Amino acid sequence: MATRLPEAPKVGMVSLGCPKNLVDSERILTKLRSDGYAMSADYAGADVVLVNTCGFLDSAKEESLEAIGEAIAENGRVIVTGCMGKEAEVIRARFPNVLAVTGAHQYEEVVGAVHDAAPVPPNAFLNLVPESGLKLTPRHYSYLKISEGCNHRCSFCIIPALRGDLVSRRPDAILREAEKLVEAGTKELLVISQDTSAYGVDIRKEPRMWKGAEVVPHMTDLARELGKIAPWVRLHYVYPYPHVDQVIPLMAEGLILPYLDIPFQHAAPSVLRTMRRPANEAKVLERIHKWREITPDITIRSTFVVGFPGETEEDFQYLLDWLDEAQLDRVGAFRFEPVEGAAANDLPGAVPEAVKAERYARIMAKTAAISAAKLEAKIGRTLRVIIDEVDGDGANARSEADAPEIDGNVFLRDAGHLKQGDIVPVQIEDADEHDLYGVPLA
Repeated sequence: MATRLPEAPKVGMVSLGCPKNLVDSERILTKLRSDGYAMSADYAGADVVLVNTCGFLDSAKEESLEAIGEAIAENGRVIVTGCMGKEAEVIRARFPNVLAVTGAHQYEEVVGAVHDAAPVPPNAFLNLVPESGLKLTPRHYSYLKISEGCNHRCSFCIIPALRGDLVSRRPDAILREAEKLVEAGTKELLVISQDTSAYGVDIRKEPRMWKGAEVVPHMTDLARELGKIAPWVRLHYVYPYPHVDQVIPLMAEGLILPYLDIPFQHAAPSVLRTMRRPANEAKVLERIHKWREITPDITIRSTFVVGFPGETEEDFQYLLDWLDEAQLDRVGAFRFEPVEGAAANDLPGAVPEAVKAERYARIMAKTAAISAAKLEAKIGRTLRVIIDEVDGDGANARSEADAPEIDGNVFLRDAGHLKQGDIVPVQIEDADEHDLYGVPLA
């Protein structure tokens, strides 16, 4: 007689915010799946819904509150976790019926809350999970978090208050996770943290054995080892410390992708000082030129804040002139927004919203023109791309210069024979401000 298995409780997940939050969501779901829970793709099928919130900006907090409200309206049984968990009283005041509120990367607490809300019936056949864990990204790329928290105290940021000071993971644990991800089909590892350059500062005297040799917990050593594991390794959130220069030769060797995501935030020395950021913008330009001498195809991505308190028209023009010199490949910009608890809120010289909007439009026009010229220069070249999606006879791909979801795409014709995750050479035929168009080579 067949044995009827008990039905596993189902968990729904709404994951907001940055890729670091996404990794937290994956870890939570992996643990819950190993505990016997099933996953639900919609509110209706879930016994409980997790909302992993973002609390970095007021607009992000409002988006999180809206998501919580939607989950309560559609399901009713909601557990809140993530960065906004620090403001449990705000959440409970607006939504008194939430089952539990936990903070960022409090994995045990949120899993325990799920166990309390929807206990799983004990059964060995339910407690199954892939060795690589559960993922919220496509199979061919994965985010790899190497540390939590941040030691900086930038005046506009409350991340240290939300996530604490830097806590680096052991290098052997990171490399073991990378191997499992690659074995499960990952072709591209996206290395993330709050400050990737600072990796290992807190455990620098604790090297670990890996494949018969010691690995020092340092960004350069870790990047070198990751480059031996995955076809593509991409570095995100790189603070411009001097030792970043050491990873550029690894790009020239082909061990990691020639791509750096460095949030410069501004260029005017006076603004950088009030932001509590490094203020040696001329030295940064020298380093960028040197990086391009070593690795001519290096892509540099950055973000900038416009309308920061005290930013004058001269400061903003300085930033535009700096961008003309730096010729960054990918740029995102944000209008300054006060964040509750940030030191910048008390700075004098608030910039009017209309001025912020006008400066935002100018910086985006400037960087779009730079991007268009750089992409036009790639017409006729052969580039390696990774296939994200195949649709009929065409495909949506990314080059080494493109991180998923934040950068451009390479749209391919005559690509119906390819499959997701393939890394292939293509001929570039056309370009616009942000994207490339091409055809796979035979």
